[in-house]
Amino acid sequence: MPTPDLTPIEQARFVADTLAIAEQLAADTTWRADFIVGIGRGGLVPGTFLSHATGLPMLSVDYSSQEPAFSADLLVQLARRTAGGTRLVFVDDINDSGRTIRFIRAALADAGADMAAVRFATLIDNVTSTERVDYFAQRIDRTVFKNWFVFPWEAVAPAESVVEDAQAVPERLG
Repeated sequence: MPTPDLTPIEQARFVADTLAIAEQLAADTTWRADFIVGIGRGGLVPGTFLSHATGLPMLSVDYSSQEPAFSADLLVQLARRTAGGTRLVFVDDINDSGRTIRFIRAALADAGADMAAVRFATLIDNVTSTERVDYFAQRIDRTVFKNWFVFPWEAVAPAESVVEDAQAVPERLG
């Protein structure tokens, strides 16, 4: 398998993108979040930064581990909160294929969430994703741009690990 083209996201860009999303949330006068929800693993750092930028408290779910007590079970609890009026913004690093967002939306809906109380934000949004997000900082088209993004928190990983992560989803690399 060929080595993917890695595109580092510098810390300054990450911070600017986070602030852009915070501005979008502030400008949305028709809807106000009560909590930021970081999606593990890639959305935890952006969620933390966005929590600080907005002053909103942060919760988290760990989609990446596939551990029910830290993902599916928590989504049921969050669905109950939305039914009681709590508004949640789920945050991830990238909406690439849409798989993560689709899973979370379905799990929340299956658990009876008020989906009008749920929004999604990503640093990067792929226009060809099967899912749409409400807030984003950058847009790409995966049919054109095939590079693998390396976010600041991933940059500390061994290069081989980053390449393995990228090669695990060859359809995104072209």
